[in-house]
Amino acid sequence: MRELKTVGRGDADAMAAQAAARFHDLAAERGLVDVAYAVVPSPVGDLIVATTRRGLVRIGFPTEAPQDVVEELSVLLSPRVLEAPAKLDEVRRELDEYFEGRRTRFEVPVDMSLTRGFTRKVLQATARIPFGSVSTYRDVARKAGNDRAYRAAGNALGSNPIPIVVPCHRVLHSGGGLGGYGGGLGVKRFLLDLEHAL
Repeated sequence: MRELKTVGRGDADAMAAQAAARFHDLAAERGLVDVAYAVVPSPVGDLIVATTRRGLVRIGFPTEAPQDVVEELSVLLSPRVLEAPAKLDEVRRELDEYFEGRRTRFEVPVDMSLTRGFTRKVLQATARIPFGSVSTYRDVARKAGNDRAYRAAGNALGSNPIPIVVPCHRVLHSGGGLGGYGGGLGVKRFLLDLEHAL
């Protein structure tokens, strides 16, 4: 009869981590991952960042529970969602450079799959606002094709799935007020101060 080997808790945890790493590697190698995500530390808190084969598809602020973001991605994009930090290395590097003040323009490809219609047009117009500059909800609505739809533009910006990279923080009220922001007004002010835009 074979003797069973006793495994301690620390050994079991290490074995589980190794098995998970092998699973992640095999899934990525065989093209079984449609959406890869990772938690990325930043000065505004931990961001949940996700990418598809097309590009960066989602950045979630600390106000959003990571499991809720993962569930949203699995429902709206694909159930093949996997935590795969190595697939987010380029995004992580660019975000780090941005927060360190060494990057003024993001170069990672962006996947707008989570947007449609007027919202997509608003976000495309917003993506063209240069670093250190600000615009207004009305101006963004005009560039998206309807200058009277500034409230709809505000709603579109409020549902921006890729904040920071698609810089909705650069859009203010016509009178200069900050307006709203998905990550909270403190984060919006932090990002504008970082860019010397206020």
